[in-house]
Parts: sequence; C-alpha cells; structure tokens
Amino acid sequence: MKRILITGAGSGLGRGAALGLAHAGHQVIATTQIWPQVTDLRRQVADSALDERVTVDKLDVLDERDVNRVVDWDFDTFVSNAGVGEGGPMAEVPVDLVRRIFETNVFANLHLTQRIIRKWVDEGTAGRILFVSSMGGMLTAYGLGAYCASKHALEAVASALRNELAPTGITVQTINPGAYETGFNDRIGDTTYHWQDDALNFNQEADIRAQFAEIMKGQNDPQDMIDKMVEIIGADAGKYRNVWPPATEELIKRVQHDAWTRNV
Repeated sequence: MKRILITGAGSGLGRGAALGLAHAGHQVIATTQIWPQVTDLRRQVADSALDERVTVDKLDVLDERDVNRVVDWDFDTFVSNAGVGEGGPMAEVPVDLVRRIFETNVFANLHLTQRIIRKWVDEGTAGRILFVSSMGGMLTAYGLGAYCASKHALEAVASALRNELAPTGITVQTINPGAYETGFNDRIGDTTYHWQDDALNFNQEADIRAQFAEIMKGQNDPQDMIDKMVEIIGADAGKYRNVWPPATEELIKRVQHDAWTRNV
C-alpha cells in the first residue's frame, strides 16, 4: 500500500486516478484547486464508500498557504498533476497568458516539489515523484504551442531532478498521456476566443476553429489512461518515461526522428 498525494484531482485524469488508486487499496490525499471541487469530490468519495482511503483537501499550487500545509501530511508518493492551458497560434497568443501557464505548470509545480523533496530528505524517506507531463512535452500541435512549451520545460525539470536525486533514494518518473477526451484539450482551444480578434489578428477565427476541430478528433476514452495511471503509480518500480497509449509513443518517436532530417 502506498500513501499518495495527488494534485489536480478536481477533474479529469487526476480525479479518476485518485479514485482508482483508492479502489486499488492505496491511501490517497486527493487535492483540488478550489473549494467547490473539494465538496464535489468528497461527495463522490462518500458515495463510493472510499472515506477510509481518501482524504480530500484544497491545494492550489499557486497559494503559498496551501503549499505550506503539505509538509505536515504523511505520504511517500507525490503525483504532480496540477496543470492549466491557454490556446491559440503561438505567433499571436498574448505573452502574459503564456507566463500564466508557466507559472502553474512549471514554477509552482517545481516550488511544491522542492518543498516535498526537502521534507523527504529531512525524514530519510525514499519517496517517488511522478510528474504528469503530456505527449506535448515531446512534440507540439497547432494552437497548443504555449501549453506544449510548458510541458517541454517540465520534462527538463523532471530529467534534472531524476539525476540529482539519485543519491537520496528519491525516484522521479513522468507520465505522458496522449489525447484523451476529458474536456481539457477542448477547453484550451476555447480559451483562444477570449483574446483573438479578427480585426487585430492575422490568424482568423474561422481558420483557427477549423484547425482545432481537426486536431480534436479521435480523442481516446479517459478510462484507458486512468487505468494506466493507476498501474504506473501503484507499481513498486517502472520506467522513467511512461507514454500512453502505444500509438502516441510511436508518433512521438517518429516526429522526433523526422526532426533530424526535416528541411526549412
């Protein structure tokens, strides 16, 4: 049995993984960004008779008071799952929105992870850190460039920590989901139209919508990824990088290989 802290459990893959891990017999601290998500998740936990295995609390990774409370919690596995996204063509997406993505997906997650690392080092705990990255950490897609950039940065953070923490016994892994129909990807696309203006931007709304409609096709059943996350997080050992589904792993390898021979 593992004692697992997971952020971003208010919805989507994080929520499903938190409940799935509890069903698998692990103790889970499932945290959400806002209080209404706490209420809703606690209700689902009670309805699922998981009260003895799941503690639900608020942990906004941007809130220092929330972050400070983490050192008092008892866990040996940390799943860094909190993340946000903003959409639109990289040539015109407002840079303040890009900074906002990096603030959550990179800086705040690194800050929280550093606090947890120090807690474990002081306790002598050989814990596990699992960063929920993305297929976007190794490639890019139209309109998702800013989000992908933040995940590229997170990949570098994870790789650096993996090497640095080896002497402490703390291990680091990444989980890299492909495209799953949780609504997250679609919401990123929708954010575009809060700033895009045909009178100001050379990328026109109709063209952007057509591009997004195409890339949002064929998203996978989230339960497939949730089951894989439960397997990876609940295991005693595993690979450093965990891309799922297999077709996404093959796509990433093909894109990275082609980059070496691609002409301008």
